[in-house]
Amino acid sequence: MANTMSDTVELVYSIDPDTLTVDQQIALAQAYAALAQAERLDWIFQRLDKIHQILLAINVRTPAPSPTSHAA
Repeated sequence: MANTMSDTVELVYSIDPDTLTVDQQIALAQAYAALAQAERLDWIFQRLDKIHQILLAINVRTPAPSPTSHAA
């Protein structure tokens, strides 16, 4: 998938907008926006993954309460 994404980015940024019709320029701008959104979503996913890893590490270190440890 990384090759596909990098190929797409390379293709989109290699297009000369001055040679395009107005409709094609709009489509290119939409492609730029979609790439920026995908990059932002990837960044968010990476941050959430790090948070998830930290929470898992905390959960592993914290012993679960014993069922007999609370007063009845």
